Amino acid sequence: MSRLVGLWLGFMVLVPIFVGFLLQECGMDSDRLLELMMMISMGFCGVFCSLLLYMLPRKRAGEGAVLGESQTTNKGNDKESALPLASSVKKQCTTESANNNGVAISNNSHNHSSSSDVDLSIMAPGDANHDIDEDLHSRQLAVYGRETMRRLFASNILVSGLQGLGAEIAKNLILAGVKSVTLHDEGVVELWDLSSNFVFTESDVGKNRALASVQKLQELNNAVVISTLTAPLSKEQLSNFQAVVFTDISLQTAIEFNDYCHSHQPPISFIKAEVRGLFGSVFCDFGPEFTVYDVDGEEPHTGIIASISNDNPALVACVDDERLEFQDGDLVMFSEVHGMTELNDGKPRKIKNARPYSFTLEEDTTNFGAYVKGGIATQVKQPKVLNFKPLREALKDPGDFLLSDFSKFDRPPLLHLAFQALDKFVSEVGRFPVAGSEEDAQKLISVAASINESLGEGKLEDINPKLLRHFAFGSRAVLNPMAAMFGGIVGQEVVKACSGKFHPLFQLFYFDSVESLPTEPIDASDFKPLNSRYDAQISVFGSKLQKKMEDAKVFIVGSGALGCELLKNIALMGVSCGSQGKLTVTDDDVIEKSNLSRQFLFRDWNIGQAKSTVAASAAAAINPHLNIEALQNRVGPETENVFDDSFWENLTVVVNALDNVNARLYVDQRCLYFQKPLLESGTLGAKCNTQMVIPHLTENYGASRDPPEKQAPMCTVHSFPHNIDHCLTWARSEFEGLLEKTPAEVNAYLSNPVEYAASMNSAGDAQARDNLERVLECLDKERCETFQDCITWARLKFEDYFVSRVKQLIYTFPEDAATSTGAPFWSAPKRFPHPLEFSTADPSHLHFIMAASILRAETFGLPVPDWVKNPKMLSQAVDKVIVPEFQPKKDVKIVTDETATSLSTASVDDAAVINDLIGKLEKFRTNLPPGFRMNPIQFEKDDDTNYHMDLIAALANMRARNYSIPEVDKLKAKFIAGRIIPAIATSTALATGLVCLELYKVLDGAHKLEDYRNTFANLALPLFSMAEPVPPKVIKHQDMSWTVWDRWVLKGNPTLKELLQWLKDKGLNAYSISYGSCLLFNSMFPRHKERLDKKMADLAREVAKAELPPYRNHLDVVVACEDDEDNDIDIPQISIYFR
Repeated sequence: MSRLVGLWLGFMVLVPIFVGFLLQECGMDSDRLLELMMMISMGFCGVFCSLLLYMLPRKRAGEGAVLGESQTTNKGNDKESALPLASSVKKQCTTESANNNGVAISNNSHNHSSSSDVDLSIMAPGDANHDIDEDLHSRQLAVYGRETMRRLFASNILVSGLQGLGAEIAKNLILAGVKSVTLHDEGVVELWDLSSNFVFTESDVGKNRALASVQKLQELNNAVVISTLTAPLSKEQLSNFQAVVFTDISLQTAIEFNDYCHSHQPPISFIKAEVRGLFGSVFCDFGPEFTVYDVDGEEPHTGIIASISNDNPALVACVDDERLEFQDGDLVMFSEVHGMTELNDGKPRKIKNARPYSFTLEEDTTNFGAYVKGGIATQVKQPKVLNFKPLREALKDPGDFLLSDFSKFDRPPLLHLAFQALDKFVSEVGRFPVAGSEEDAQKLISVAASINESLGEGKLEDINPKLLRHFAFGSRAVLNPMAAMFGGIVGQEVVKACSGKFHPLFQLFYFDSVESLPTEPIDASDFKPLNSRYDAQISVFGSKLQKKMEDAKVFIVGSGALGCELLKNIALMGVSCGSQGKLTVTDDDVIEKSNLSRQFLFRDWNIGQAKSTVAASAAAAINPHLNIEALQNRVGPETENVFDDSFWENLTVVVNALDNVNARLYVDQRCLYFQKPLLESGTLGAKCNTQMVIPHLTENYGASRDPPEKQAPMCTVHSFPHNIDHCLTWARSEFEGLLEKTPAEVNAYLSNPVEYAASMNSAGDAQARDNLERVLECLDKERCETFQDCITWARLKFEDYFVSRVKQLIYTFPEDAATSTGAPFWSAPKRFPHPLEFSTADPSHLHFIMAASILRAETFGLPVPDWVKNPKMLSQAVDKVIVPEFQPKKDVKIVTDETATSLSTASVDDAAVINDLIGKLEKFRTNLPPGFRMNPIQFEKDDDTNYHMDLIAALANMRARNYSIPEVDKLKAKFIAGRIIPAIATSTALATGLVCLELYKVLDGAHKLEDYRNTFANLALPLFSMAEPVPPKVIKHQDMSWTVWDRWVLKGNPTLKELLQWLKDKGLNAYSISYGSCLLFNSMFPRHKERLDKKMADLAREVAKAELPPYRNHLDVVVACEDDEDNDIDIPQISIYFR
């Protein structure tokens, strides 16, 4: 950079002089010449400054310095200094000098700052956070929180070894947004590497791996500084990092580096990870004393108190609104307790005997005040200190291994031995065992046996030579699914090391998926390299399975986070890359900014484009041989003309990458019907699960379902909230009613007044009456013609929501009110409310007015003046509003029934009221400007400039203030009201890696039920739970048996009579036959006997009015049957072919 600066300075000085000399020769006068030379100099200054600004990396807002070339900074004064592992003065990761062949890229054109055009003094409290791009990281923030994100932003990471595993780890860390990632690799790209590394192409062969990786990895997040090291590492270089990860290192070197990291002050978190064929290992050492600040990442549990006894120990009973999640030994803190106020001292107290609705307090409350009412018990999370052992000790005394599969409980000690034996083999022979070489396999087994004998009492009784043989054969290969899986695990461990968020892996984890191998023995010649990009994979599975994979016809449903990872994995595996293969991907969504933090095939210039198209292009760039077609169709009943029978019948396997249950259930039914394997997966924050749905072997996805989420009663949400979720549910409902539904109703009326009036008269119910009242109110009293009208509307809404309604509620149900049984009305979980008093001095009150008035103006198509964002001018406008005095009403009915589904109360004179309202509406319609229409606003949570979340957060927080419920900032409000699903790249990578390990089994086609695995994992704990899928339920009748996978087929366009006889021959008496929701035959109806001689297809057309398009050649009927003893028998669906 210094040379560049010098060059441009030379141009700045010399060029104007040279130009001046030429012009003087032309006879220009001296004054004009001086003026022109100054202009030229200034122009060069401008150009130089612009280029310099572009070339230098930008900093995140709030950072003290920008990382440039050969620059170091001191991190001692960072906000993250509260965290020991990121606090002390640590050297900044520097870019490399010429003598070690380093490169650094830092084009921070998209940094992590968020800006707003709202004056800070009028922003919602707690929202002035400019150091995190919430649009980009919203899903990740929902998992980690702001403090963890800030710690990540201050972390410098080394990833050594850029084969498939290293690239996956680096990808996940860059997407997470760490401060810098340094890539280290001394080797060069081989064709072999293309089986697992998504950043390499064939043109990279021969280049240094780190240098070949840096550009594509940088594209993932320009706010992360990415640099390279290509020379051997020294121990001292490790002090530049908070965490170091090694994926391709000898045990001897690893022990040396780990000793340095373990004893360094402060300790440097050290992770060693390996993927060898279908085997993998992870070792973590975060130092002698590592503090975990949040062991599981879950929100603290709470309980609403119903009573507390004056005993030793005290018994605390909670309301039965929700089951308690407390456990024995938890610490809880009390608040809002009336009577026994001694508990409100903020002191954590230990509990025991935790039950679903009660617990015992380890405290003597005999002399405390008597409990009166109220109170909340909140779990207090305690930090946990872990004492890690260095690698040299862990090798000798590994302690407890983290298990993943309880059917392999004896496997970790064996793999602990196997990886040590492989390291010794490589150090002695100078290479990995050759795939298919029995000599090399036997040598590895011999080395393992020798090490085992040296263990004395700790030696294993059986070293399982067969397993070690598989280990030897595939030991050189890095498989993409294994790299993806371990990339997710290790990436998450780095996040833990840098932040103290979640419990680290302590300390050794071993995994294998030998079940993924082909069921038939593989001939040694089948492992032979073919000089192709799949050679590493062939060295594990053989060329026959590789051919099956290349010719597979795969359907991926969805191309979001899961879809992007799956497409990358499948491209690298070579699935659908042969002449007979085809991959179809569909997604009807478009790319948004919030996708970029985990849907890694997308870039910021793709925002607004179709997900499937962009993802397909990116996957084809990873492997140009991929035969892929991208569609933008939603998969559902409405697109069965696109995804028709022939489409499903030709598929080899279906892979779901969906984000909703209904779509999953539909695809499940299609796979069930056409008997296609379905690989299912899903994520929720740090959790993920996979489910294998294999024809005739496993139950289908829809066979078991989670219980529906518990919904708060309508009366609780509207009148008696007791947590912020209730307030936010109400706020979103009001937002949609005021700004979307009512304007839409107005437009529906204005578009066709006669038809609208007729439909309201026809309905004639309380809902129709309410709709008309809202439309009339919108066009009469609340119609806005100027922006001042919008402010008036907003101010009166504040008064209505947070003052008048609360006063009316208190008037109807005073604080001492009792129920019909004599119990206090305002008992837990109900909270007694208090009306607010509006003040322009309260920024949150003004923020509500600003957001509400801006959105109201938008619905009426009115311009928004700039002064609305000025607190003083907005206050002056609000002060002009005349607010009427509240007058309580005696006959107001407030719904208290928790089973009520509507707040509208029916009336005997609804029809008369509706007629009157229609008449009034007609009168006001004539006074409207020609062509008047409103602009309904559809809620959009991911645009921070549209004021949608500002209004919802303000509505919810003012309501929370009414009921003394803790308020939340706009980000937390967005998570709850926007129903944002927490998501991070690491759990997505883990899930898709596991899915693709199962894909090997599906494409081989001969695996048994016990070979497949369903998985639930929680990276926060960490927890891995793998188990065989559940087999389908078998139904038996006479000598027949069937499952949900069976479908009976009857061809030849049969008549109803022929169908009944066909079933009779099976010992089944059909008494009811239906097509869709239409009954075609019932034995109890005499007239149905007239249909016996009709063809089933004709019956479907005539009776069910079925349209049987040309692409359909059969119809499906559901038949209810009995046996000869009149017992109901559930039989499979029957497909009747008529063409």
